[in-house]
Amino acid sequence: MQVTRRNFSFGIAALGLSGCVGGGSSVRPSAPSVMPMVPDAGFDAWVQAFRPRALSKGISDATFSTAFRASGFIPGVIEKDRNQTEFTRTTEDYLAIAASDERLTMGRQMLAQQMSTLRAIEARYGVEPHVVAAFWGLESFFGTRRGNVPVISALATLAYEGRRAAFFEQQLVAALKILQNGDTNVQNMTGSWAGAMGHTQFIPTSYQAFAVDFNGDGRRDIWSDDPTDALASTAAYLSKNGWTHGQLWGQEVTLPSDFNTGLAGRGKGRSDWADLGVRGVNGSLGGNGAGSLLLPGGTSGPAFLLYHNFNVILRYNNAENYALGIGYLSDRLNGAGPLLAVFGPDAQGMTLQDRQALQRKLTAAGFDTQGSDGVIGTKTIAAISDFQRARGLPVTGQPSIELLRML
Repeated sequence: MQVTRRNFSFGIAALGLSGCVGGGSSVRPSAPSVMPMVPDAGFDAWVQAFRPRALSKGISDATFSTAFRASGFIPGVIEKDRNQTEFTRTTEDYLAIAASDERLTMGRQMLAQQMSTLRAIEARYGVEPHVVAAFWGLESFFGTRRGNVPVISALATLAYEGRRAAFFEQQLVAALKILQNGDTNVQNMTGSWAGAMGHTQFIPTSYQAFAVDFNGDGRRDIWSDDPTDALASTAAYLSKNGWTHGQLWGQEVTLPSDFNTGLAGRGKGRSDWADLGVRGVNGSLGGNGAGSLLLPGGTSGPAFLLYHNFNVILRYNNAENYALGIGYLSDRLNGAGPLLAVFGPDAQGMTLQDRQALQRKLTAAGFDTQGSDGVIGTKTIAAISDFQRARGLPVTGQPSIELLRML
Protein backbone atom coordinates (compact mmCIF):
# COMPACT_ATOMS: atom_id res chain seq x y z
CA MET A 1 0.00 0.00 0.00
CA GLN A 2 1.24 3.43 -0.83
CA VAL A 3 1.28 5.55 2.31
CA THR A 4 -0.43 8.84 1.63
CA ARG A 5 -0.15 11.79 3.97
CA ARG A 6 -2.78 10.55 6.38
CA ASN A 7 -4.07 7.15 5.42
CA PHE A 8 -2.57 5.73 8.58
CA SER A 9 -5.29 7.86 10.10
CA PHE A 10 -5.25 9.21 13.47
CA GLY A 11 -8.55 10.27 12.32
CA ILE A 12 -10.24 13.26 11.83
CA ALA A 13 -9.83 12.81 15.41
CA ALA A 14 -9.56 15.98 15.37
CA LEU A 15 -12.20 15.44 12.83
CA GLY A 16 -9.63 16.44 10.36
CA LEU A 17 -10.52 19.72 11.95
CA SER A 18 -7.73 19.93 14.36
CA GLY A 19 -8.37 23.50 15.24
CA CYS A 20 -11.95 23.04 16.20
CA VAL A 21 -14.17 21.30 18.62
CA GLY A 22 -17.54 20.48 17.24
CA GLY A 23 -20.49 20.72 19.31
CA GLY A 24 -22.29 23.81 19.85
CA SER A 25 -19.04 25.44 19.60
CA SER A 26 -16.96 26.72 16.80
CA VAL A 27 -14.65 27.99 19.49
CA ARG A 28 -11.10 26.66 19.36
CA PRO A 29 -10.01 24.78 22.47
CA SER A 30 -6.98 25.83 24.41
CA ALA A 31 -3.75 24.11 23.44
CA PRO A 32 -3.43 20.70 25.08
CA SER A 33 -0.79 20.28 27.71
CA VAL A 34 2.40 18.56 26.63
CA MET A 35 2.31 14.83 27.26
CA PRO A 36 4.98 13.95 29.83
CA MET A 37 7.79 11.46 29.21
CA VAL A 38 8.32 8.76 31.86
CA PRO A 39 11.15 6.30 32.48
CA ASP A 40 10.58 2.90 30.88
CA ALA A 41 13.26 0.20 30.80
CA GLY A 42 11.54 -1.65 27.95
CA PHE A 43 11.51 1.48 25.81
CA ASP A 44 15.21 2.10 26.54
CA ALA A 45 16.02 -1.43 25.45
CA TRP A 46 13.97 -0.97 22.28
CA VAL A 47 15.87 2.22 21.44
CA GLN A 48 19.18 0.40 21.74
CA ALA A 49 17.91 -2.40 19.51
CA PHE A 50 16.60 0.15 17.02
CA ARG A 51 19.93 2.00 16.76
CA PRO A 52 21.65 -0.45 14.36
CA ARG A 53 18.52 -0.62 12.20
CA ALA A 54 18.45 3.16 11.96
CA LEU A 55 22.17 3.37 11.19
CA SER A 56 21.75 0.77 8.47
CA LYS A 57 19.22 3.09 6.81
CA GLY A 58 21.65 6.00 6.64
CA ILE A 59 21.13 7.68 10.00
CA SER A 60 24.41 8.87 11.49
CA ASP A 61 25.40 7.93 15.01
CA ALA A 62 25.54 11.63 15.91
CA THR A 63 22.02 12.28 14.62
CA PHE A 64 20.65 9.27 16.47
CA SER A 65 22.35 10.21 19.74
CA THR A 66 21.24 13.85 19.56
CA ALA A 67 17.65 12.90 18.75
CA PHE A 68 17.25 10.35 21.53
CA ARG A 69 19.11 12.35 24.14
CA ALA A 70 16.09 14.67 24.20
CA SER A 71 13.45 11.96 23.71
CA GLY A 72 11.64 9.40 25.80
CA PHE A 73 8.63 7.18 26.32
CA ILE A 74 5.24 8.98 26.34
CA PRO A 75 2.46 6.80 27.78
CA GLY A 76 -0.16 9.37 26.76
CA VAL A 77 0.58 8.58 23.12
CA ILE A 78 -0.19 4.90 23.70
CA GLU A 79 -3.42 5.86 25.44
CA LYS A 80 -4.44 8.00 22.47
CA ASP A 81 -3.60 5.24 20.00
CA ARG A 82 -5.54 2.58 21.88
CA ASN A 83 -8.58 4.68 22.56
CA GLN A 84 -9.35 6.35 19.28
CA THR A 85 -13.06 6.97 19.37
CA GLU A 86 -15.08 6.24 16.28
CA PHE A 87 -16.18 9.85 16.23
CA THR A 88 -18.29 10.21 13.12
CA ARG A 89 -20.15 13.32 12.12
CA THR A 90 -22.91 13.71 9.60
CA THR A 91 -21.94 15.56 6.46
CA GLU A 92 -24.17 18.41 7.61
CA ASP A 93 -22.30 18.72 10.91
CA TYR A 94 -18.93 18.34 9.21
CA LEU A 95 -19.59 21.15 6.76
CA ALA A 96 -20.97 23.38 9.51
CA ILE A 97 -17.73 22.93 11.47
CA ALA A 98 -15.46 23.16 8.42
CA ALA A 99 -16.91 26.52 7.40
CA SER A 100 -17.89 27.83 10.82
CA ASP A 101 -18.20 31.58 11.28
CA GLU A 102 -14.97 31.66 13.29
CA ARG A 103 -13.03 29.66 10.73
CA LEU A 104 -14.31 31.85 7.89
CA THR A 105 -13.50 35.06 9.73
CA MET A 106 -9.96 33.98 10.53
CA GLY A 107 -9.54 32.37 7.13
CA ARG A 108 -10.40 35.52 5.24
CA GLN A 109 -7.97 37.49 7.39
CA MET A 110 -5.18 34.97 6.86
CA LEU A 111 -5.90 34.65 3.16
CA ALA A 112 -5.56 38.40 2.75
CA GLN A 113 -2.43 38.48 4.92
CA GLN A 114 -0.72 35.71 2.95
CA MET A 115 -2.09 36.55 -0.50
CA SER A 116 1.19 37.68 -2.07
CA THR A 117 2.89 34.48 -0.89
CA LEU A 118 -0.05 32.35 -2.01
CA ARG A 119 -0.04 33.99 -5.44
CA ALA A 120 3.66 33.19 -5.81
CA ILE A 121 2.93 29.59 -4.76
CA GLU A 122 0.08 29.46 -7.30
CA ALA A 123 2.41 30.66 -10.04
CA ARG A 124 4.86 27.84 -9.32
CA TYR A 125 2.53 24.93 -8.48
CA GLY A 126 -0.80 25.82 -10.09
CA VAL A 127 -2.93 25.56 -6.96
CA GLU A 128 -5.24 28.44 -6.14
CA PRO A 129 -4.73 30.49 -2.93
CA HIS A 130 -8.15 29.75 -1.48
CA VAL A 131 -7.60 26.03 -1.96
CA VAL A 132 -4.26 26.00 -0.13
CA ALA A 133 -5.78 28.17 2.59
CA ALA A 134 -8.61 25.65 3.07
CA PHE A 135 -6.12 22.89 3.87
CA TRP A 136 -4.35 25.23 6.28
CA GLY A 137 -7.65 26.04 7.93
CA LEU A 138 -8.83 22.48 8.42
CA GLU A 139 -5.49 21.02 9.43
CA SER A 140 -4.30 23.52 12.03
CA PHE A 141 -6.82 26.36 12.21
CA PHE A 142 -4.45 28.52 10.18
CA GLY A 143 -1.38 27.56 12.13
CA THR A 144 -2.80 28.03 15.62
CA ARG A 145 -3.07 24.28 16.38
CA ARG A 146 0.10 22.67 15.02
CA GLY A 147 0.59 20.21 17.89
CA ASN A 148 3.15 20.28 20.69
CA VAL A 149 4.07 16.61 21.12
CA PRO A 150 7.79 15.81 20.46
CA VAL A 151 7.67 13.88 17.20
CA ILE A 152 10.70 11.63 17.78
CA SER A 153 9.35 10.58 21.17
CA ALA A 154 5.83 10.02 19.83
CA LEU A 155 6.94 7.91 16.87
CA ALA A 156 9.44 5.92 18.93
CA THR A 157 6.78 5.25 21.56
CA LEU A 158 4.35 3.99 18.91
CA ALA A 159 7.01 1.86 17.19
CA TYR A 160 7.99 0.37 20.56
CA GLU A 161 4.35 -0.30 21.51
CA GLY A 162 4.10 -2.53 18.46
CA ARG A 163 0.53 -2.34 17.21
CA ARG A 164 1.69 -0.67 14.00
CA ALA A 165 5.40 -1.05 14.62
CA ALA A 166 6.58 -1.29 11.01
CA PHE A 167 4.69 1.82 9.94
CA PHE A 168 5.80 3.97 12.84
CA GLU A 169 9.41 2.78 12.60
CA GLN A 170 9.33 3.84 8.94
CA GLN A 171 8.05 7.27 10.01
CA LEU A 172 10.67 7.46 12.75
CA VAL A 173 13.52 6.81 10.33
CA ALA A 174 12.09 9.47 8.02
CA ALA A 175 11.90 11.94 10.93
CA LEU A 176 15.54 11.24 11.83
CA LYS A 177 16.53 11.90 8.22
CA ILE A 178 14.73 15.26 8.39
CA LEU A 179 16.81 16.14 11.45
CA GLN A 180 19.97 14.91 9.77
CA ASN A 181 19.21 17.11 6.77
CA GLY A 182 19.08 20.16 9.02
CA ASP A 183 15.54 21.27 8.19
CA THR A 184 14.77 21.60 11.91
CA ASN A 185 16.05 20.38 15.26
CA VAL A 186 14.65 17.87 17.70
CA GLN A 187 13.30 20.58 20.02
CA ASN A 188 11.32 22.26 17.24
CA MET A 189 10.09 19.03 15.67
CA THR A 190 6.70 18.85 17.35
CA GLY A 191 3.31 17.79 16.08
CA SER A 192 0.35 15.57 16.81
CA TRP A 193 0.48 12.54 19.07
CA ALA A 194 0.77 10.39 15.92
CA GLY A 195 3.58 12.35 14.31
CA ALA A 196 1.83 14.69 11.88
CA MET A 197 3.68 17.99 11.75
CA GLY A 198 3.41 21.64 10.94
CA HIS A 199 0.81 24.00 9.57
CA THR A 200 -0.69 21.40 7.25
CA GLN A 201 0.13 18.26 9.24
CA PHE A 202 2.55 16.24 7.11
CA ILE A 203 3.72 12.85 8.28
CA PRO A 204 7.51 12.40 7.91
CA THR A 205 7.46 10.27 4.75
CA SER A 206 5.15 12.74 3.01
CA TYR A 207 7.41 15.56 4.16
CA GLN A 208 10.34 13.76 2.50
CA ALA A 209 8.39 13.32 -0.72
CA PHE A 210 6.70 16.69 -1.04
CA ALA A 211 8.08 19.38 1.30
CA VAL A 212 9.78 22.32 -0.39
CA ASP A 213 12.01 25.22 0.62
CA PHE A 214 9.93 27.96 -0.96
CA ASN A 215 11.46 30.94 0.82
CA GLY A 216 14.98 29.85 -0.13
CA ASP A 217 16.55 29.82 3.34
CA GLY A 218 18.01 26.34 2.86
CA ARG A 219 15.46 24.57 5.08
CA ARG A 220 12.04 23.07 4.37
CA ASP A 221 10.57 24.54 7.54
CA ILE A 222 6.92 23.62 8.09
CA TRP A 223 7.11 24.11 11.89
CA SER A 224 7.88 27.81 12.38
CA ASP A 225 5.36 30.62 12.72
CA ASP A 226 6.09 31.57 9.11
CA PRO A 227 3.76 29.29 7.10
CA THR A 228 5.43 29.86 3.72
CA ASP A 229 7.17 26.50 3.31
CA ALA A 230 4.19 24.60 4.71
CA LEU A 231 1.73 26.25 2.33
CA ALA A 232 4.04 25.71 -0.63
CA SER A 233 4.58 22.09 0.39
CA THR A 234 0.82 21.52 0.44
CA ALA A 235 0.53 23.02 -3.03
CA ALA A 236 3.43 20.83 -4.21
CA TYR A 237 1.65 17.78 -2.79
CA LEU A 238 -1.55 18.61 -4.64
CA SER A 239 0.27 19.49 -7.84
CA LYS A 240 2.23 16.24 -7.91
CA ASN A 241 -0.99 14.33 -7.32
CA GLY A 242 -2.64 15.89 -10.35
CA TRP A 243 -4.38 19.09 -9.29
CA THR A 244 -5.80 20.91 -12.32
CA HIS A 245 -5.62 24.70 -12.04
CA GLY A 246 -8.85 26.50 -12.86
CA GLN A 247 -11.04 23.43 -12.49
CA LEU A 248 -13.67 23.19 -9.79
CA TRP A 249 -13.37 20.48 -7.14
CA GLY A 250 -17.11 20.07 -7.50
CA GLN A 251 -20.25 22.12 -7.21
CA GLU A 252 -23.69 22.06 -5.64
CA VAL A 253 -26.33 21.07 -8.16
CA THR A 254 -30.09 20.67 -8.40
CA LEU A 255 -31.83 17.55 -9.66
CA PRO A 256 -35.13 17.17 -11.51
CA SER A 257 -38.01 15.77 -9.48
CA ASP A 258 -37.98 12.49 -11.38
CA PHE A 259 -34.22 11.98 -11.16
CA ASN A 260 -32.98 8.39 -10.85
CA THR A 261 -30.90 8.49 -7.66
CA GLY A 262 -29.41 5.13 -8.61
CA LEU A 263 -27.10 7.10 -10.90
CA ALA A 264 -25.42 8.73 -7.91
CA GLY A 265 -22.16 7.43 -6.46
CA ARG A 266 -18.48 8.31 -6.70
CA GLY A 267 -17.74 5.34 -8.92
CA LYS A 268 -20.41 6.29 -11.45
CA GLY A 269 -18.83 9.07 -13.48
CA ARG A 270 -20.48 10.25 -16.67
CA SER A 271 -20.67 13.37 -18.84
CA ASP A 272 -24.36 13.63 -19.74
CA TRP A 273 -25.61 15.11 -16.47
CA ALA A 274 -27.01 18.20 -18.20
CA ASP A 275 -29.05 15.98 -20.52
CA LEU A 276 -30.47 14.31 -17.39
CA GLY A 277 -31.65 17.65 -16.02
CA VAL A 278 -28.83 18.26 -13.53
CA ARG A 279 -28.12 21.97 -13.14
CA GLY A 280 -25.58 24.00 -11.20
CA VAL A 281 -27.24 26.05 -8.47
CA ASN A 282 -25.45 29.15 -9.73
CA GLY A 283 -25.42 28.43 -13.44
CA SER A 284 -23.93 25.85 -15.75
CA LEU A 285 -22.02 22.73 -14.89
CA GLY A 286 -18.24 22.91 -14.57
CA GLY A 287 -15.66 20.35 -15.60
CA ASN A 288 -17.30 19.99 -19.03
CA GLY A 289 -20.13 18.32 -17.13
CA ALA A 290 -18.05 15.17 -16.61
CA GLY A 291 -18.00 13.86 -13.07
CA SER A 292 -19.82 11.80 -10.48
CA LEU A 293 -22.82 12.71 -8.39
CA LEU A 294 -22.80 12.59 -4.60
CA LEU A 295 -25.90 12.72 -2.39
CA PRO A 296 -24.44 12.73 1.14
CA GLY A 297 -27.83 13.24 2.76
CA GLY A 298 -29.66 10.82 0.51
CA THR A 299 -32.65 12.40 -1.16
CA SER A 300 -32.81 14.98 1.63
CA GLY A 301 -30.05 17.53 1.39
CA PRO A 302 -27.67 19.08 -1.13
CA ALA A 303 -26.36 17.25 -4.19
CA PHE A 304 -22.80 17.66 -5.43
CA LEU A 305 -21.30 17.00 -8.82
CA LEU A 306 -17.66 16.03 -8.22
CA TYR A 307 -14.79 16.52 -10.61
CA HIS A 308 -11.19 15.36 -10.91
CA ASN A 309 -9.85 17.74 -8.25
CA PHE A 310 -12.09 16.15 -5.63
CA ASN A 311 -10.11 12.93 -6.09
CA VAL A 312 -6.87 14.87 -5.64
CA ILE A 313 -8.14 16.18 -2.30
CA LEU A 314 -8.84 12.57 -1.32
CA ARG A 315 -5.15 11.84 -1.89
CA TYR A 316 -4.44 14.21 0.99
CA ASN A 317 -6.99 12.60 3.27
CA ASN A 318 -9.07 9.71 1.99
CA ALA A 319 -12.31 10.66 3.75
CA GLU A 320 -15.29 11.85 1.76
CA ASN A 321 -16.45 14.38 4.35
CA TYR A 322 -12.94 15.78 4.61
CA ALA A 323 -12.77 16.37 0.86
CA LEU A 324 -16.21 17.98 0.88
CA GLY A 325 -15.10 20.14 3.81
CA ILE A 326 -11.98 21.30 1.95
CA GLY A 327 -13.97 22.06 -1.18
CA TYR A 328 -16.74 23.89 0.66
CA LEU A 329 -14.35 25.91 2.84
CA SER A 330 -12.25 26.86 -0.19
CA ASP A 331 -15.35 28.10 -2.00
CA ARG A 332 -16.48 30.14 1.02
CA LEU A 333 -13.01 31.67 1.36
CA ASN A 334 -13.21 32.56 -2.32
CA GLY A 335 -16.43 34.51 -1.83
CA ALA A 336 -19.14 31.91 -2.39
CA GLY A 337 -22.21 31.85 -0.18
CA PRO A 338 -23.49 28.95 1.91
CA LEU A 339 -25.12 25.89 0.40
CA LEU A 340 -28.57 26.56 -1.04
CA ALA A 341 -30.12 23.19 -0.24
CA VAL A 342 -30.75 22.20 3.35
CA PHE A 343 -30.36 18.83 4.99
CA GLY A 344 -33.47 17.14 6.33
CA PRO A 345 -34.32 16.61 10.00
CA ASP A 346 -31.98 14.47 12.11
CA ALA A 347 -32.88 11.33 14.05
CA GLN A 348 -34.54 13.53 16.70
CA GLY A 349 -36.65 15.26 14.06
CA MET A 350 -34.65 18.49 14.38
CA THR A 351 -33.36 20.61 11.53
CA LEU A 352 -30.14 22.61 11.67
CA GLN A 353 -32.23 25.68 12.41
CA ASP A 354 -33.93 23.87 15.31
CA ARG A 355 -30.58 22.88 16.80
CA GLN A 356 -29.24 26.41 16.43
CA ALA A 357 -32.36 27.82 18.12
CA LEU A 358 -31.94 25.31 20.95
CA GLN A 359 -28.35 26.42 21.50
CA ARG A 360 -29.29 30.10 21.51
CA LYS A 361 -32.13 29.54 23.97
CA LEU A 362 -30.00 27.41 26.29
CA THR A 363 -27.34 30.11 26.35
CA ALA A 364 -29.95 32.81 26.99
CA ALA A 365 -31.29 30.73 29.89
CA GLY A 366 -27.83 30.64 31.48
CA PHE A 367 -26.62 27.31 30.12
CA ASP A 368 -23.86 28.37 27.73
CA THR A 369 -23.33 26.15 24.67
CA GLN A 370 -20.40 28.37 23.59
CA GLY A 371 -21.77 28.90 20.12
CA SER A 372 -24.84 28.23 18.02
CA ASP A 373 -23.57 26.39 14.95
CA GLY A 374 -26.23 23.68 15.24
CA VAL A 375 -23.62 20.97 15.87
CA ILE A 376 -24.45 18.94 18.95
CA GLY A 377 -21.15 18.23 20.68
CA THR A 378 -19.75 18.11 24.18
CA LYS A 379 -20.54 21.73 25.09
CA THR A 380 -24.15 21.49 24.01
CA ILE A 381 -24.63 18.09 25.65
CA ALA A 382 -23.26 19.50 28.91
CA ALA A 383 -25.55 22.54 28.68
CA ILE A 384 -28.61 20.35 28.03
CA SER A 385 -27.66 18.11 30.95
CA ASP A 386 -27.25 21.09 33.27
CA PHE A 387 -30.62 22.50 32.19
CA GLN A 388 -32.34 19.17 32.72
CA ARG A 389 -30.72 18.75 36.11
CA ALA A 390 -31.72 22.25 37.19
CA ARG A 391 -35.33 21.61 36.17
CA GLY A 392 -35.54 18.22 37.84
CA LEU A 393 -35.86 16.44 34.48
CA PRO A 394 -34.30 13.12 33.50
CA VAL A 395 -30.73 13.94 32.52
CA THR A 396 -30.13 12.64 28.99
CA GLY A 397 -28.03 15.42 27.46
CA GLN A 398 -29.91 14.84 24.21
CA PRO A 399 -31.59 17.54 22.12
CA SER A 400 -35.25 17.24 21.22
CA ILE A 401 -38.13 19.25 19.83
CA GLU A 402 -39.82 18.94 23.24
CA LEU A 403 -36.79 20.52 24.92
CA LEU A 404 -36.79 23.33 22.37
CA ARG A 405 -40.49 24.01 23.04
CA MET A 406 -39.84 23.96 26.79
CA LEU A 407 -37.17 26.62 26.38
